[in-house]
Amino acid sequence: MNDPLRTRFAVDPSASMDATWPENQSCSRRSLLLGSLALASLSGGANASEPEDRAGGLPGLPHYAARAKRIIYLFQSGGPAQMDLFDYKPQLKDRFGEDVPKSVYPDERKTTMSSAQASFPVAPSVFRFSQHGQAGTWISETLPHTAKMVDDLCVIRSMHTDAINHDPAITFLQTGSQIPGRPSIGSWLGYGLGSHNADLPAFVAMSSKGSGKSGQPLYDRLWGSGFLPSKHQGVKFRNVGQPVLDISDPSGVSRTMRRAMLDHLAELNGMQHAKVGDPEIQSRIAQYELAFRMQMSVPDLLDFSDEPQHILDLYGPDVRTQGKYSFNCLIARRLAERGVRFIQLFHQGWDSHNNLPTQVRRQCRDTDQATAALLRDLKQRGMLEDTLVVWGGEFGRTIYSQGALKKGSYGRDHHPSCFTMWMAGGGVRGGMNYGATDDYSVNVRENPVSVHDLHATILHLLGIDHERFTFKFQGRDFRLTDVHGQAVHPLCA
Repeated sequence: MNDPLRTRFAVDPSASMDATWPENQSCSRRSLLLGSLALASLSGGANASEPEDRAGGLPGLPHYAARAKRIIYLFQSGGPAQMDLFDYKPQLKDRFGEDVPKSVYPDERKTTMSSAQASFPVAPSVFRFSQHGQAGTWISETLPHTAKMVDDLCVIRSMHTDAINHDPAITFLQTGSQIPGRPSIGSWLGYGLGSHNADLPAFVAMSSKGSGKSGQPLYDRLWGSGFLPSKHQGVKFRNVGQPVLDISDPSGVSRTMRRAMLDHLAELNGMQHAKVGDPEIQSRIAQYELAFRMQMSVPDLLDFSDEPQHILDLYGPDVRTQGKYSFNCLIARRLAERGVRFIQLFHQGWDSHNNLPTQVRRQCRDTDQATAALLRDLKQRGMLEDTLVVWGGEFGRTIYSQGALKKGSYGRDHHPSCFTMWMAGGGVRGGMNYGATDDYSVNVRENPVSVHDLHATILHLLGIDHERFTFKFQGRDFRLTDVHGQAVHPLCA
C-alpha cells in the first residue's frame, strides 16, 4: 500500500513531513530528498520521456514514461446531442412520438425545464448515419470531415457525469469538482509537468462563439489555478481586439527601457517578499517576466505568413478571422509545436433546447472541418503520436423532445446519464469504439466512464499516476480526481 506521506513528499518536496513517519523508515528527510533528486537526474525510467529543457514542473514527474507530451482539449460547451452525432439508434425511427417508458427515464431524472410537459415523446435523430473506418464507426452526416479521420479516434459512448446544469457540469469537467475553486486540469499539468517553452504560458485558453445559438457564459475560473500558485493559471487569448492585452510596448518605451523597469520592479517585489514571505509575490515576479517574453513570442505565434496556403485552406475559410473556431484550431497547433503543455478551446452554442436540427448543423459547420484539419495537420507533422486531442462537452441530451415534436424539428433537454466524447493521438487506441448505451441512449449499458475516470486516463497518458499527484491545501491532500477515478487502460494503445 502506498504511504500517503511518502507519496506527497515524492511529488512535492516542499510538502511538510510530520511525526507520523513510519518507524521502519530509518532514512532522514534530507537523504530521501537527495536520493529522489539523484534518481530523477539519472532518469533511467521515470523521466525518460521528458527532455531536459523542460521549464518548471516538479521533480519526480512524470512517474513513468509518458505517451503524450501535450494536450489540446476541444471543449464543446453546451452539451452536444450524442444521438445526433455518434450514438446511432436506428430502431427509434419506428418509435417516433411514442412516450419514453418511465422504466427507462423516470420522472425524477427530468429537469424542471421539461418535467412539466404532458408527454415525453421519442425524437429520433433526423440525420443520416453511415459507417466509417476499419471499426465501422457510425457517424452523423453532419461530421463528414471528422468521419475521414475516424481511424485515429477513440470514441467513448459511455461517458456519464454527476451534474445536470451547465455551470457545475463544465466546472466538473475542467476541475474534477462541481464546486468552483479547484485548479483546472491545465493548471494541474502546468504545476506538475511545466512547459517546453519558457517564452509562452504552459496553459492557454481560447474561446469561440457558435452559430447555433449564443451559448452559456464561460467564466475565467474555468482556466484558473484555484489553490495552486497563481502563476499556473491559464492565459486567455481573447477573441476580439488584442489577443493578449498590452502585448505591445507603449509609444516611446523601448525594450531596453521596459527591461530596466521590470528589473527595478522585481527588486522592489523581492524586498517585499523578504519582508512578508508571501509566495504570491514570487508568482507576480514570474508573471511579469513571462509577460515580457510573450511580447516577442506572441506576435510571432499569431503571424500566419509562414503557413502554406494549402494548410490555411485545410482549416477552412474562417481561419484568418480572430475569434473563429478554425482560427483557434490553427493557433492550437502552433502553440503545440512551440512546446505549450495544455491548450484549451471552448466553442459555445451546443445547448439545443429547441430547433436542434438547425442548430446542430450550424455548430458542425463551425467545427467539423477545422477539427479534422487539426488532427490531419498534427499527424502529417508527426505530432499526433505525442499530442492528446480531446473532444466533448459537459453532458448529453435527452432522447425525448423538449417542447413540441414535429417532423424534422425537436429540442432536447440536458442529460447527464450518458454522452459521447472522443480522444485521438497521445497513446490512445485509434479506430476504437468504447462503451455502449441502451436502446434509447438514456443509460450506459456497458463500460461506463466517469469524469474522474477520464481525468485519470488523461493523466496516465501523460505519465502521471493520478493517486500520487497531490497538493496539500488547508490540511488536506487534494488531487484532480478527488478520491475517485481509475485509468481506463483499454483506451490506451
